[in-house]
Amino acid sequence: MTVELGIVQKCESWRLESKFFPSKVGGKPAWLNLKDIPGERDLQCEYCKEPCIFLCQIYAPYDDSMCAFHRTIYVFICKKVECCKLNKNGNLKVFRSQLRKANEFYPFEPPVEEKDWRIDISVDQWVKTCHVCGILALKHCSKCKHINYCCRSHQVYDWKNGHKQSCGINQSTIRNSQFLFPEYEIVIEAEDERKDNDANTSEEEEEEIQKYEMMVEKGEAGIFQNTDLPNELLSMANQMEDEIFSKFRSTIDKYPDQIIRYDRAGKILHISVKNHATEIPKCLDCNGERIFEFQIMPQLLNFLNFENAFKCIDWGTLGIFTCRNSCVPKNGYSIEYVWKQDIENIS
Repeated sequence: MTVELGIVQKCESWRLESKFFPSKVGGKPAWLNLKDIPGERDLQCEYCKEPCIFLCQIYAPYDDSMCAFHRTIYVFICKKVECCKLNKNGNLKVFRSQLRKANEFYPFEPPVEEKDWRIDISVDQWVKTCHVCGILALKHCSKCKHINYCCRSHQVYDWKNGHKQSCGINQSTIRNSQFLFPEYEIVIEAEDERKDNDANTSEEEEEEIQKYEMMVEKGEAGIFQNTDLPNELLSMANQMEDEIFSKFRSTIDKYPDQIIRYDRAGKILHISVKNHATEIPKCLDCNGERIFEFQIMPQLLNFLNFENAFKCIDWGTLGIFTCRNSCVPKNGYSIEYVWKQDIENIS
């Protein structure tokens, strides 16, 4: 199977709604199953007990199963730096949802790429969702009773950040919460196709490098904007005498804009000789084997707009493992497994 690369791209927000089956970063999740969505308990960080927030989702239909004509994998993370622990995944959650072609939420025909097409297809037509983060909401504002929340901490956050002034006024207006990560589309490109076109893309690559340099000058390059990432990685590889790390570095150097590497049933691109993914838990729904599906690269951190590059969440790479059979979720969304590999400092 060809490795596919996920690239971040800005687009109009309406294109990232559930009815268009998007792959995306940030904002609120675009739920596939619009009725049985995860809630606070499902998304609770193992360390601080607060709900993790949406990081990204990949639309990945499974052709070998009629039950997975539509299929999306969701990744959530806790934003607290103190919950981001070396090579541990307690601050991360992964869910899989899938539907048959004929289902109760979406028409049989493909969606029409128009802003006002089928505005009735929305999770809010089925369940109440958190005004702050977009997950299942079982609580509401006791004063206006119109705005819903998944937990008290999100209600307090929203009260301090605008709802106190707007409570009871123009409740139809939904703001984009600054609590969430910036929203982008993930565009998928085959790695082999990029290789085939290498001879014709030198000018395009030079343009991309210039764009990145301009982002650095404007302070828009994220966590690595004050570091020379390729040289830093090369130096670390030399220190560790780590061929695996060197391979990781050389691979991402070819296409530095990749934030996702999708290779279902393939091999993960490790970042270190330490903490390899060896014992992967079985599927909780069918007790079947889980296999590697895709990994999230550290380049994604560049787009999450952290205020402090030295006090924020971090990872070397995140490997997502899902049920080999893509079994039918028992409760709308199946819990899958995320493996976290970090770069350990060398003294």
